[in-house]
Amino acid sequence: MWAENAVFYQIMPIGLCGAPRQNPLPPEADPDTQTAHRIPKLLDWLPHLRKLNVNALYVTPVFLSDSHGYDTRDFRRIDNRLGDNADFREFVERCHEDGIRVVIDAVFHHVGRNFWAFRDVREKRWDSPYRDWFLINFDGNSAYNDGFWYEGWEGHYSLVKLNLRNPAVADCLLDCVDFWVREFRIDGLRLDVAYSLEKDFLRRLRHKAQKIGTDFFLLGETLHGDYNQWVNADMLHSCTNYECYKGLYSSFNSMNLFEIVHSLKRQFGSEYWTLYKGKHLLCFVDNHDVGRIASVLQNPKHLPLIYGLMFGMPGIPCIYYGSEWGVKAAKERGSDDNLRPAFDAPEWNDLTDHIATLAKAHRESEALCQGDFQDVVLTNRQTVFRRQTARETVYVAVNADERPYFAHFSAGTNKAVDLLTGKTWELNNGCELPPYSVAYLKA
Repeated sequence: MWAENAVFYQIMPIGLCGAPRQNPLPPEADPDTQTAHRIPKLLDWLPHLRKLNVNALYVTPVFLSDSHGYDTRDFRRIDNRLGDNADFREFVERCHEDGIRVVIDAVFHHVGRNFWAFRDVREKRWDSPYRDWFLINFDGNSAYNDGFWYEGWEGHYSLVKLNLRNPAVADCLLDCVDFWVREFRIDGLRLDVAYSLEKDFLRRLRHKAQKIGTDFFLLGETLHGDYNQWVNADMLHSCTNYECYKGLYSSFNSMNLFEIVHSLKRQFGSEYWTLYKGKHLLCFVDNHDVGRIASVLQNPKHLPLIYGLMFGMPGIPCIYYGSEWGVKAAKERGSDDNLRPAFDAPEWNDLTDHIATLAKAHRESEALCQGDFQDVVLTNRQTVFRRQTARETVYVAVNADERPYFAHFSAGTNKAVDLLTGKTWELNNGCELPPYSVAYLKA
């Protein structure tokens, strides 16, 4: 699967392109009458992605919606605030020309209140042929005084839960996948709130993906629990590794690298009880739902190091737009708007240069993409771990301290080349790690 060797970049077009946070288009109006062609702006970012050594793009919801994209009105139309289907088709074509795969957000758990089938239920109630598409009780009432109760996503009644046990609903969503592949030539889907989707539906989706082609990638959003529930031969190829997301920033902030290394050993180590050995989970330091890592880390000097650790650990690394040049942002009063800003153009600085180097090293190293994980040296402030395949061995070395540290370990060789700098290191029963440093030592 191509994604196992990929470096992802995540964008949120509604935010990046500066679209209005609320869709001004009335739900009954034809989107063609009010279309703002903002998607072409994304083409200006493709040189930035190439320079960053990215070869896969994860795009959050682009379909017609009420506000943030996860409250869908129509799965077959690009949001009028962004453009039309032709705009997005051209964007995907240009990405492919640049060697960049495109994975889009598939929001199959819930829709917005102005989703066409739910609007029909609001109008016709019992007489709507779509009343069983949702979880409805006509003896109750909603927070919107609809005259009936319905289940929303985790108590958010602007997000109407779909009844995925209804074959007609599942058929409609799977038909949409066929439409997206034909219309846009996408390379995969990221399943929103995959942890809440019906497992039978995920099995049908995997069967659909196999019919599309062996390279069609299914990534799920999962927060906790055993990821094997969703990532297996019958369901998803990969999922978001939130356990290690937390371990990454917490380890640096508490100066306790035991936390992240313990998670990595638990997930990918050599012990028989290792949970996810051989699987490739999506790793990240921030995204559209959590605070920017430059705001989360207490020591700014740890910012290059946390990316070095992320690109060196097992998994598929993903960069969130803007964070590669150190944008800061946190949630305010429960709103995610600060996390999803507009930018006129991408920026480039020393941090961006460092991340581009990490991305190149990761993509070009079989050990970093496919290798196993072995803990070698571990203190509160330093870690050295080995990534190894039958053909390549790389030692990932991180020193989070302000002082140098001599890491004692045997690499079976006296010399190694740092994949990040090209410099040769002497390995005499170990090596000295400079303050606030990261190295990928190919032995």
